[in-house]
Amino acid sequence: MEEIEVPTEHLHEQIHEAAEEEKKERWILYVALSTALIAVLAAIAGLMGGHHSNEALLEQLKASDQWSYYQAKGIKSEITASTAKILSGTGSKIDASDLKQKIAKYETEKADIKILATEYENSSKEHLERHLSFAKSVTIFQISIAIAAIAILTRRKLLWVLSLVSAVAASWFMIMGFL
Repeated sequence: MEEIEVPTEHLHEQIHEAAEEEKKERWILYVALSTALIAVLAAIAGLMGGHHSNEALLEQLKASDQWSYYQAKGIKSEITASTAKILSGTGSKIDASDLKQKIAKYETEKADIKILATEYENSSKEHLERHLSFAKSVTIFQISIAIAAIAILTRRKLLWVLSLVSAVAASWFMIMGFL
């Protein structure tokens, strides 16, 4: 009786072709992993950008409050000065030296308030600059993710490399936001 011979050469070739194809497509796994990492970095940058945006707003509100307080002290100083002029012009027996001391006190307080208001404004500007750096970072990270997706769809490794380069640029902006 004759043995049935199964042609295994064809199967052997198919197995080798499938193994080669898997090796060729393995880079897609790396694209997916790098894209996930880029998405995490984008989320962190977005969180930090939002934090600094909120802080900039709060510091600007504090500065605005201090400037209002500064103006109130200025108004009190002017009212007190006007009162002193009126009293001195009428020949009143009320001591104007108390009013002059109040005016001097208001002017000293105004100087301190001005310094604090300016500090709040500078802090607000610094937070806003950091926010802008993080916002640039998030935008470039998103572009990097989109390029990586196109790389997978078109099976072009060069696009993945471009995605990685743009992620490095985004990371630079993110680091600048932290500094």
